[in-house]
Amino acid sequence: MNVTPRRRNVLVTGGSSGIGRETVLRFARGGDTVWFTYATGEQRAKAIVDELAAEGVEACAFQFDQGDWDSHEQLLTALPGTADILVNNAAVGSKTVEEHERGPAHQRAAAMLRINSLGPLWLTQQILPGMLKQGYGKVINVSSVGGGIAPFPYFDPADGMSKASVVHFTRQLAVELAHSPVEVFGLCPGAVETPMLEASVLNGLNGPARQAFEARLPKGRMIQAHEVAEVIQWLCGNQATILHGAVIDASMGLGLAPGLFEPETGGH
Repeated sequence: MNVTPRRRNVLVTGGSSGIGRETVLRFARGGDTVWFTYATGEQRAKAIVDELAAEGVEACAFQFDQGDWDSHEQLLTALPGTADILVNNAAVGSKTVEEHERGPAHQRAAAMLRINSLGPLWLTQQILPGMLKQGYGKVINVSSVGGGIAPFPYFDPADGMSKASVVHFTRQLAVELAHSPVEVFGLCPGAVETPMLEASVLNGLNGPARQAFEARLPKGRMIQAHEVAEVIQWLCGNQATILHGAVIDASMGLGLAPGLFEPETGGH
């Protein structure tokens, strides 16, 4: 029997910036208990905790090196309870991976696959037994339109491979949990204005080039992080049950026409 807790425990990985930050704020302000992780953004994480505390809302932040088994074990020990909702959001991109691995290309590729692919796999497998035991759970795997829906040649191949693996994991897990009280969803955002996209694309574009890049995107604009967070929260409601196992293209159509993503045509 799937019984929704009155106040849910929500664990968001990579919650100190971008989509993760907006997801943390949305769930916390909505009345849920929120725990979130950060890798290197300790000050950003503290700022979020302080911002919510000023509103009378409590959230807890935990340092977490996703894809490092010892760090996974430490996180599970530190969590104050069982997660009702797991948002696997933490990931690195073709440029931000350098914050974790400054070695040659093959080492950066290995780090990307470890963080983006192994990390969500391990964490879900660690959290899932508690969800099954309590009879309730939601798993949201945040992938990307690049790799999760269509290939984008502007990024490291390992980037797309790692995001594609998250989509496969979502589908396989959904089949395995078809008769369980836990629901699984995949979400593939498009060009979202986040620090990750800033690092990989936007920082290399001057004013006119950036305007040209944005104009070519579907609807002539980038997606905002809070828009993705709204979808994540919606997926965790009872109305989304029929979408169990779905991998959602949240790119405003960019996944259908990846050629619209052309930062180099603007004078990159």
